[in-house]
Order: sequence, then structure tokens, then C-alpha cells
Amino acid sequence: MPGMMNMNRGKSAEKAEKGTFLKSLGKLFKFCKRYWGWIILSMIFGAIAVVFQIIGPDKIGDIANIITGSFATGIDVGAVTEIAVFLVCIYVAGAILSYFQQYITATVTQNTVKRLRQNISKKINKLPLNYFDTHLHGDILSRVTNDVDTIGQNLNQSIGGLVSNTIMFVGVLIVMFVIDWIMAFTVVGTTILGFGVSLIFMTKSQKYFNQNQKNLGDLNAHIEETYSGHNVVQLFNAKESTGKEFAKVNKKLFSTGWKSQFISGVMMPIMNFVGNLGYVAVCVVGAVLAANRGIEYYGTIVEFMIYVRLFTNPLSQIAQSLTSLQSASAACGRVFEFLEEKELSDESGKTLVLENVKGDVQFEHVKFGYNPNKIIIKDFSANVYAGQKIAIVGPTGAGKTTLVNLLMRFYEINSGDIKIDGVSTKDITRENVHDLFGMVLQDTWLFEGAIKENLRYNNPNVTDEQVVEACKHVGVDHFIQTLSKGYDTVIDDSVNLSAGQKQLLTIARTMIANKPMIILDEATSSVDTRTEVLLQQAMDKAMEGRTSFIIAHRLSTIKNADLILVLKDGDIIEKGNHEELLQKGGFYADLYNSQFEEV
Repeated sequence: MPGMMNMNRGKSAEKAEKGTFLKSLGKLFKFCKRYWGWIILSMIFGAIAVVFQIIGPDKIGDIANIITGSFATGIDVGAVTEIAVFLVCIYVAGAILSYFQQYITATVTQNTVKRLRQNISKKINKLPLNYFDTHLHGDILSRVTNDVDTIGQNLNQSIGGLVSNTIMFVGVLIVMFVIDWIMAFTVVGTTILGFGVSLIFMTKSQKYFNQNQKNLGDLNAHIEETYSGHNVVQLFNAKESTGKEFAKVNKKLFSTGWKSQFISGVMMPIMNFVGNLGYVAVCVVGAVLAANRGIEYYGTIVEFMIYVRLFTNPLSQIAQSLTSLQSASAACGRVFEFLEEKELSDESGKTLVLENVKGDVQFEHVKFGYNPNKIIIKDFSANVYAGQKIAIVGPTGAGKTTLVNLLMRFYEINSGDIKIDGVSTKDITRENVHDLFGMVLQDTWLFEGAIKENLRYNNPNVTDEQVVEACKHVGVDHFIQTLSKGYDTVIDDSVNLSAGQKQLLTIARTMIANKPMIILDEATSSVDTRTEVLLQQAMDKAMEGRTSFIIAHRLSTIKNADLILVLKDGDIIEKGNHEELLQKGGFYADLYNSQFEEV
């Protein structure tokens, strides 16, 4: 019974692999439907080129017959020349058609890959933030790069080759049976065994191709995670344990990669052996037939010697193309799985646009949980007035950053409402909400490019004068002027910026964006006290005339806030300004005093 159950599971697994293979390729071919006209044209070119190749051996056989039949009377040079010229013409024409077939195939393939990357790029911006919270960034990166590259490489190798070689196989088979059915059966008989073995290997290798693409994504995720935290690895002397973990993941990739490539690679030697066996069979059977039919049969033997190659080569190439399609199918499964992920709700029907925003914000009984069964913002209500500085404080896990993410509509609330100037954020598009806020985070983000291009990010109409003015306001202009090319200095590995300098640049960028509201999320937590003072002054400049939301663990930075909201376990437990909360002697006072008590 256990053996029977394992057999049934094995059959089910093979059936599932086959279903996945066909389903993934079906999605890819559907994706390519706009290119079907070009693909069909490519197939026609390939088919004509194949016909020319099939004609060739028959004419070469005629030359052999002319030569062998002219030992007594002399070779008819004119007839041989005429056939030779004809062969040159059809082979040249075939080569030209094969060139255009390959040109079309390469163009279609690269356009398909280009569109896949474009669709992935668009998809990334449509996915909810929780997708990136629940998937390793390295695995996502692998789908965008490795998997798409795998599709491109293997599609280019397989599409044209599969069609041409299939036509070649069928055409040669027909011609051989027309010429001599005995010799045809000789060639086919020696080939069937090898091709059958190849098909068995191909069906067994699909699961390894699927596992290989997954393991490649896991390896990328591990590398991305390890090297982004390389300083921590060095600090904790975790090089050995990290190396062991890498070796473990790498070993899995090696195992599936070796199995998939070895099993699929065995097909080519098998088909080469079959081809050589076919030559031997043709010679033996041909010799027997020639003994009975006479010397004029030698031309037929020459033809079939060529047809053996033309018959077995397509089979080996078809097997190779199917192997490439297996790899492409595995990559397609991962890419289309990403493209089919649930997107943010469509907001194309929303026409309301908030303009000339003052900055009043109302939180009305907001409830939210990343998991619907686990609510972390339980019943949050607060009124914020235009131009106020609102500080949000509380212990780790209280819901401070989550609250800001809800305000920005990075996540959708479970119930309740958030209003800006009396308008629910549900009634306007996410893009409109995002356009109302500037944001300075704890982790600074600068791309490789000129400083002024970083500062005017996605604001091409900002002038150089406005950029310089903003930098002077936050106190970073002098530092920029000391760089080799000033504002045109390219931020790369050769430019060593401190955490404080990077943060000042991001604050300047936020000022240049000139949004009616601003969010500061732990913006000073990673710098020293002296730099913190500079950053605080810069942030004060950035917050002038704007509604500001400040998340801070260092309570000394929020003494001048108009309203401090104290969160604990997703609820407001205290609110007021700094002095009022200290006088209450409650949770905020304990939290504040604990940061300054002497040890």
C-alpha cells in the first residue's frame, strides 16, 4: 500500500508539473499575441528554408548516380554543373531566409522581454505595501531580472528552432518514404529509441527547472539581506555562520541546477549516438539493397546518408528546444505569478482633487490591522488643525508608523475615516493624497546622480536658484559648495556622505517639493546630539507654515510641538502639549523622565 500511494503521488506530481508547464507557456504565448503575425512570417521563412534543405540531398543523389553511371562513358560535366548551380542557389536562398527568420525571432523575443519588464515596473507601483512586507526583496529582484532574462534567452533559442526543426523532421520523413520505404524504416527505427529516452528525461527534468528558479530567487534574497547588513555581520563576527548559510542555499541551487542541466544535457549525446547508429544502419541495409538492385542504387544510399543527419539533428534540436522551454516555463510561472498578484483597488473613477489644502486633518474612530483578526489601531480619533506640529510618541509597537502609513493611504483602514480639510481620503486618489505630503524618514534615500537632481527629484520645473535657497535654509549649502563640482557632484561610491549630511539633503528635498503637510519619521534617531541640533533647526525651517506629524523616540526633540499624542497598544492614552503632559505625571512623564534620569 505505501508503495502504491507513493506511485500515485508521483503520478500526480508529474501531472501537476506537466499542467504547470503548459499553463505557464500558454500565458506567455497569450502575452505574445500582438506579435503572432511576425511569428507566422518567421515560420514561413523557416519552412521555405527547410524545404530547400530537404531538396538538396535528392539532387546530390542525382550527382552520385551520374558519376557512378558514367564510369564507362565519362562523367557528364554539364549535368553535374547544372545540378551544382541549382544546389548553390537553393542553399543561398535558404541561408537568406534563415537569416530573416532569426532576425524576426530575436526582435520578437527582445520586444517580449522589454514589455515584460515594463509591465513588471508598472505592476510594482500597483501592488499594496503589504506585498513587499511579506516577500523577500531579493526574491522580487530575481523575478524582475533573472527570471525575465531566462525567458528571453530560452525563448529566442526555442521558438524558431522548434518550428524549423519540426518542419524539417516531418518533411524529411515524408521524402524518405517517397524515395524508399525500406531505408526510411531503417532510419526511423534507429531514431525512435533515442527520442523516446530523451522524452523520458525531459519529463523528469521539469520539476528541477522549477526548483532551480525558486532556489535562485532564495539565493538572491540571502545575498541582498546579508550585504545590506554587512556591518552587522562583521560586528557580530558572524562571517562563519553567514558563510555556512550561504553555502547551504548555494548547495540547493547547485543541486537543482546540476540535475536540470545534466538530465536535459544527456539528450544531446543520446541523439548523437542515435545519429551515428543511423549511419551504420543505412550503410548495412543500403549495401544489401544495392547488391540486389545494382550500382544505380548508390545514389539512394548517398541521399539517405545525408537524410540521417537531417532527420536526427531536428530531433536533437527539438529536444533541446523543449529543454529551453522547460526553463522558460519555470521562469514564466514566477513572473506571471508576480504580474497576477492582487493590485490596489482601481481609482480611475475618482475625479475629486484636493487643491489649495490648508492642512486640517481629522481621525475618526480609525481601526486597522495588518491581519483582520488582529487589530492594532483599535479606536483612534484626533483633530489636527492647519499649521500645527503634532508629535506622535509611544513605546515600540504602539502603532506610530502604522498611523502615518494610514494617513498616507499606504494601507487602507478597516473602519472609521481620515479626512483632510473635511474631505475623506477615501474619496480622492492615492496619488492625490501622496501629493499633499512631504516625508523625511529615518532611512535616507538618495539615488546615484547629481546632488541637484536628487534635490529636485520628480520636480523638473524647480530652478537651480530654488534648490540653492532651500539648501541655505537647512544649512547644507556650504557643505555642497565644498564638493568638487558643487551641486553637480554625482553621488556615488567616491562621495562619502555622513548620515547627517544625507538627512539634511532629504530635508532640503522635502522643502523643495513644497507640500502643505510634512511627516518626519524618526528623522534624527541615527545621528549624534550635535548633528541632531542641526537637523532640528533644518526641520523647523521645513515645518514652517505646514501641518507637521513628527514621530520621535527622543522626546527632547518635540518639546515645542503644539499637540503630543501618546499612543499605547493602538489607542491614544494621553494628549496635550509638553508642559501639560509633564504636569499630569502620567505615561508621557514617565517616558520623558526615563530618558534623562541619572544612572
